[in-house]
Amino acid sequence: MTFGCVSQIIKYLDQTNISSAFVSGMREDLGLYGDELNYFTTYFSISYCLMLIPSQVIITYVRPSLWLPGLEIGWGLVTGLIAFSQNAHQIYALRVLLGLFESSAWPGMMTLFMYWYTPMELAKRMGFYHSCQAVGSMMSGALQVAILNTLEGKLGLRGWRWLFVINGIITVFIGMAGFFMLPDYPNRPNPRAAWLTDEHITMANERLDRHGRDDAKRITWKSAKRTFSMWITYLIPALYILTVLAPYGYNYFNLFLKSLINADGTPTWNTEQVNAIPIAGGAVNVLFVWIWAILSDVIQTRWTLLVAQAIIGLVPCVIMSIWTSDPINTPLSAAYASYFMTYMSLGTAPLVMSWLSDLLPQDSEARTLIVGYSIAGVYAVLSWSQVLIWPASQAPLYKFAWQLSIGFWAMVIIMSWGIHSFRGFLSQHRKVDQMGNGRVEPAVANGEGNSHA
Repeated sequence: MTFGCVSQIIKYLDQTNISSAFVSGMREDLGLYGDELNYFTTYFSISYCLMLIPSQVIITYVRPSLWLPGLEIGWGLVTGLIAFSQNAHQIYALRVLLGLFESSAWPGMMTLFMYWYTPMELAKRMGFYHSCQAVGSMMSGALQVAILNTLEGKLGLRGWRWLFVINGIITVFIGMAGFFMLPDYPNRPNPRAAWLTDEHITMANERLDRHGRDDAKRITWKSAKRTFSMWITYLIPALYILTVLAPYGYNYFNLFLKSLINADGTPTWNTEQVNAIPIAGGAVNVLFVWIWAILSDVIQTRWTLLVAQAIIGLVPCVIMSIWTSDPINTPLSAAYASYFMTYMSLGTAPLVMSWLSDLLPQDSEARTLIVGYSIAGVYAVLSWSQVLIWPASQAPLYKFAWQLSIGFWAMVIIMSWGIHSFRGFLSQHRKVDQMGNGRVEPAVANGEGNSHA
């Protein structure tokens, strides 16, 4: 958890600092007055998507304690190189490399959590880990403010360039620590992890046995074909993609702030404030990710809390749909409130992944692949959709982005209820069949599904 959380903070810092740099001088220095910011995301997303599934397979053959830290060192070096870019095309190439190296981190750690934690613990751990994305985003804005105030022009480098240099150095050091901090799998522990004792390993395996969790297995063509035959393989990734697309407008909060002009023509917020204000939104994000995750483990449900987040997420989307169509007659305060409210609905990922673990406790290969499919699906869609839906040239008055978000949230509600209902139908049907054959399935209290899913 220690390595995962610190690594995730740094990963998201490296992933999102392009936006902080964009509003802090990069746009003007490199002449980025079109949709280059969107294309930075597009190139990153394409390479991220292409590498993700191979990475999920590789970590079943190569120790995660070697694979994940090694790639982290790689993306740290690439992050530092962005500081010396002179045009958009150089950044495009480096963003491709960044996507390749970063693709393993989030899904790899989420997969590891499924091997070490029980159903009553998993969502909390995933939630804590996932909230580190918001911490990284908050640090990006805070770090940019600090750099602008202290390092602007030092050694001939603009403040936004120093952001990438510092991020890169930190990332390399964290990656080196991962070789010793990651425990690998309970049945194949890391020999370099001196802190992990035989007693810990025995305890971990006994705990997972009690909850019907299987050991880590290498993914083969047979297991891949079996995974493709499961209905979960298609519905869980689709649900996850929708939960990412629905609140995606929060990523452009700083563009909204940068676009605001006073009556005298001066900017409403200066560069430091544009970077600092979204930090409050990140704090809201962290708080509510923890709330949703803890509630999920305490009351042992995933789908109802997904629906609750969707209902909350609908409210700012409706308000912003009205504001973008008539900004003159709609209070600006409504737009501010909507952006902050959107951060309350960003706790869906830990619930979806915990639900996946509940549904497939005894099929580690399928779990690992479906995590990969889910994340790859997100980046495959983002690689083209965010350019069309959230073009930077339209900010903040997007033509139809918020209206689409309403539709995405509605689909989240329908799919969450549908998956829950379908899972219940299959469970009931299986019990009836087993009773007819003279066998009764043991009850397993793990919330959304039983251990024989």
